[in-house]
Amino acid sequence: MTAALVHTIGVAIAVPPPHGLQLQTWREQFGDPMARKIPPHVTLLPPTPVAAAEMPDVVEHLRAMAAGCAPFGIHLRGTGTFRPASAVVFVTVAEGIAGCERLEEKVRSGPLGHRGLEFAYHPHVTVAHDVTDAALDHAFDKLADYDARFEVGGISLYVHGLDGFWRPIREFGFGEPFAG
Repeated sequence: MTAALVHTIGVAIAVPPPHGLQLQTWREQFGDPMARKIPPHVTLLPPTPVAAAEMPDVVEHLRAMAAGCAPFGIHLRGTGTFRPASAVVFVTVAEGIAGCERLEEKVRSGPLGHRGLEFAYHPHVTVAHDVTDAALDHAFDKLADYDARFEVGGISLYVHGLDGFWRPIREFGFGEPFAG
C-alpha cells in the first residue's frame, strides 16, 4: 500500500471540556512534545493503518457499533504508570473500565478485527510520554489527586495527519441512527 492510499486511524473516547483542556495543559507543562498533537482521550483502537478504499466499511462498522451502545460514566482519579515497560504516566480510569473494555472489543471487530494489541488493553489517559524520568515523576506526583467525572455518549474516529497531529474526523453517538 502506498502512503497516499493508506490512513493511520485511531478510535477513542474524547475527554470533554473542561477536563480535556486541563489534561492537555498539564501534559504540555510536563514537557511532552505530543501534548498539542494528541487530544486527551481513552484509546479504543491504537494507531492502525487502513487502506482508503476500506474507510467506508470502517465508518459503517463504527456507526453501527455505536448505535447499539448506551452512555456510561467515566471517573478519572489519580495516576499510574507503565514504567519500566514504557515511559508513560497516565490518569487512571477508576470507574467505567468495563464500559471501555466492551467498547474496545466491539471496535476491534469486523473490518478492524485484524488489529492485535502489543500490550493487554488498559483504559487510561496519557499525561506524560517519552519525557525525562524527572518529568515522569513530577507528572505522577502532581496529578496523584486528579479527580474528574464525565458521561461517555459516543466515540471519535481520528486520523493521523502528515503534520503529526491526530484530528477527530467523525463522531459516533451512542444510540443514534445513521444520519448520512
